[in-house]
Amino acid sequence: RDRSPSRGLGDVYKRQNQNPFRSMFWAVQGMAAELSTGALLMMKIKASNKSISMLVVNNKASFSKKAKGLITFSCTQGAVVDTAIEKAIVTGEGQRFYLTAAGVDKHGDEVSSFEFEWSVKLKS
Repeated sequence: RDRSPSRGLGDVYKRQNQNPFRSMFWAVQGMAAELSTGALLMMKIKASNKSISMLVVNNKASFSKKAKGLITFSCTQGAVVDTAIEKAIVTGEGQRFYLTAAGVDKHGDEVSSFEFEWSVKLKS
């Protein structure tokens, strides 16, 4: 799998995650989406060699197609994270920013999109 400093990934696939409509439960998609953004953020925090706290402060989602089978969520906004972390380190102030994770099925069709507002702050 392509894991790089600019991309976070999260996969979900299990029959137990189905809702009564035979598609993947929305909350399961949300967890994988948050994982893809959070893993990217954690990797960037570790690379900064600073003690930085992180927290999701808001989120929203949209669903465009039934989610069935393997759904892959990816976040490719590494540069946004770099900017926020750098600004938090330089200013000593907390920074808020948005990261988006798109969920794609095996056919390459987007089934859902999640936007997370993250907050980062240099620990004192």
